[in-house]
Amino acid sequence: MKQKKIDMTTGPIMKNVFFFAIPIVLGNILQYLYTTVDTLVIGNYCGETSLAAVGTSSQPVEVLLCVFLGIGTGVSILISQYVGAKDEDKMRRAVDTATFFVFVCGVPLCIIGYFAAPLILRWMGAPADTWDAAVAYTRIVFFGALGNIGYNMNAGILRGMGDSKASLWFLAVSCITNIVLDLWFVAGLGMDAGGAAFSTSLAMYLSWIISIVYIRKKFPDLGLSYLPKRVDLSELKQIVMIGLPIGLNNSLYSLGHVAIQTFVNAQGSVFMAGNSVAGRVTGLTNIAITALSSAATTFSGQNFGAKNFDRLRQGYIRIPVISGIVTLTFGLCMISFRMPILRIFTRDEAVLMYASRYVVVLLLSQWFYAIFNGIICVVNGVGLIRYTTIVNILMLWAVRIPSAYMINRFWDGTYIMLCFPISFCFGMIMMIGFYMFSKRWNEIIRTGL
Repeated sequence: MKQKKIDMTTGPIMKNVFFFAIPIVLGNILQYLYTTVDTLVIGNYCGETSLAAVGTSSQPVEVLLCVFLGIGTGVSILISQYVGAKDEDKMRRAVDTATFFVFVCGVPLCIIGYFAAPLILRWMGAPADTWDAAVAYTRIVFFGALGNIGYNMNAGILRGMGDSKASLWFLAVSCITNIVLDLWFVAGLGMDAGGAAFSTSLAMYLSWIISIVYIRKKFPDLGLSYLPKRVDLSELKQIVMIGLPIGLNNSLYSLGHVAIQTFVNAQGSVFMAGNSVAGRVTGLTNIAITALSSAATTFSGQNFGAKNFDRLRQGYIRIPVISGIVTLTFGLCMISFRMPILRIFTRDEAVLMYASRYVVVLLLSQWFYAIFNGIICVVNGVGLIRYTTIVNILMLWAVRIPSAYMINRFWDGTYIMLCFPISFCFGMIMMIGFYMFSKRWNEIIRTGL
């Protein structure tokens, strides 16, 4: 392979993790700007009703995309294991199969999503004053689903290879494109929420195309094609066995957010707008979590594939703990400056009050989630996905949603965000328990069996 990449099986563990994570952090900031620019432009040029429409419309799209993004994670795990084992033939077969999967899943999703958008939003109880904007936004974002899936699948391949830098440049180009088109479509042409969705979708397709060109040039031995050319059934089985539970887990997680969004919608468009604005701020802390978790998956997969169990023992606690410390530190900084940041998006005092409350509650507890997610990614990297899937499902459906219901039913629905720290704490405790008591995990860590 021609491209320089990070080998997680040698060298200082945390140095490699941070070098691997930094480009992902920068890339995630750019990707985060996609939705943030939408919120910023709509909040300043369209008003609170359109802002609320964007907030409620993003959830159903995320539910369906998460299944396929989980498949991309499965590809990343397999590629990282093959890199550790130095098996280039399996790398090529996995890449071919991943390309096949993108088209077989992405094209139907675009079509189904377009027609299903009104039904989904009606089930979510989208308010009448946001209806037209919400339907338009949801349908157009579904149009971009193929590009989104394709880009994230290719990003997964690159992460598995140990190359976390390339995605940063892809996103830089598409982010600039998104900002320019946002201003043109929304501010210039007055296309409202639909214009923001259209600019985001076009920018994501651009990222996908650039990623294909890059991989073909820098990693020609992988044989990545523009269109599907073959599928290896044994690799497809492995990808599905690892990626589908992760994807379904992510999808159930997002579906839970849709369920919680129904409680949010019940509080009215002002509260919805406050949550939408707050999400732009709290999403920043997820950037570090996502980057370090991706590094944890690659670290675990490469060392497991290389049978480097001594090194795996050195990193499996260190990485999640550092992720928690980084998240808490960053969260406290964001809390300190939350009001000037929130005022960039809106000057409505009622919206700002709800947004500020949401930010404080989330950011004081998100370090629980960072530790929880870091452990899950280490465990997923060696292919032990059953327990992590169960814990994620329980955290959402047995803890978060019931907590949200109880808060909404018996206390004050405008404090519904408290369901997040409750579930974060539960998930962290369950994953620490896995480290301590799982027989299979301890066999791998102690004996390498």
